Amino acid sequence: MAGKRVAIMVDEMYQVLEVWYPYYRLKEGGIAVDLVAAEARKEYHSKEGYPCVSDISVNDADAGDYDAMVVPGGFAPDFMRRTPEVIKFANDMVNAGKIIAAICHGGWLLCSTPIYKGKKATCFMAIKDDIKNAGAEYVDAECVVDGNLITSRKPDDLPAFCTAILKALENK
Repeated sequence: MAGKRVAIMVDEMYQVLEVWYPYYRLKEGGIAVDLVAAEARKEYHSKEGYPCVSDISVNDADAGDYDAMVVPGGFAPDFMRRTPEVIKFANDMVNAGKIIAAICHGGWLLCSTPIYKGKKATCFMAIKDDIKNAGAEYVDAECVVDGNLITSRKPDDLPAFCTAILKALENK
């Protein structure tokens, strides 16, 4: 999978497993991974305080340079939605037809894009009404793949989530 590149979105209060599990699975697969955030080289902290230093700012990230975007959960997506440039980058990725993967509360960011319209998706049950209101048909399953959209519910679903991302990247 040489030449493939993925943006993993980060912000304060991210769910630690939902950033680092995909990060290392993708790197093991030979994929270049950037931790993308509102600010470059800033230290963001997980819900447990585990640090993560972003590689690149969304202002410097170009959707054309990436094959996929991964949006982890925790409270980070709520912070992400407060930054217009993060929403713009997410929309650029969606509008470019890239692979879009969200787990747990990560789906919150995607509610600010048209990705859910007419698609099946899952998420953490507390935000299912949000994704339904954004146009998705909610499905309670460990991983739902609908075209270029890959969604999962919670950290327990990470094996299926990452397997689906890797399969989508292989087929791209």
